[in-house]
Amino acid sequence: MVFQIYAILSRAFSSSDLVNDPPSYKGVALGGFCSGAIQSMLLSPVELVKIRLQLQNIGQSIETQKGPMRVAKNIWKIEGLRGIYRGLGITMLRDAPAHGLYFWTYEYAREKLHPGCRRSCEESLNTMLVSGGLAGVVSWVLSYPLDVIKTRLQAQTLSSQKYRGILDCLRKSVREEGYEVLWRGLGTAVARAFVVNGAIFSAYEITLRCLFDNSN
Repeated sequence: MVFQIYAILSRAFSSSDLVNDPPSYKGVALGGFCSGAIQSMLLSPVELVKIRLQLQNIGQSIETQKGPMRVAKNIWKIEGLRGIYRGLGITMLRDAPAHGLYFWTYEYAREKLHPGCRRSCEESLNTMLVSGGLAGVVSWVLSYPLDVIKTRLQAQTLSSQKYRGILDCLRKSVREEGYEVLWRGLGTAVARAFVVNGAIFSAYEITLRCLFDNSN
């Protein structure tokens, strides 16, 4: 969904109307920004349920429940729609800029590694892997502190509410654990991001080529 929305919006925001021209870097950034914001509407409730499931049985004051559907129903019953979308604002703050930088970094990196490939689409697999990996790393470095805050906000329930909002969570977290709390675990996330996003972009580009070649 994200890649399809990005493909449409990056061209809509691009200054060139020529079909064969690649989207401008401005169009790429704006298309990625908007696709990240739209994704957040669907992703936020899913991540909320995932976090609640992960925190069970590890000292959190969350009742043990089996399965994501039961957790989602329980959140809806106790907290309503507002509870289901707890953390939506911080999710958008994380995902919209991160996706703008994500797609911009990929397009910029692959053009630098293989000049002219944005028009010809003839870059090598290594170029796809490295460019996709760099895109994942850069976007995670930008968004990681926000991800830490988002996780802490979504881990809260009505009965265990510690933070009143984004800024309150940031202040209390830094005061209690220092600024390093915002970067704890970044190394692992970056290593995973390079591998996963290199594979994602490579699979996406190769699939498009296969579909295009078959259509001809």
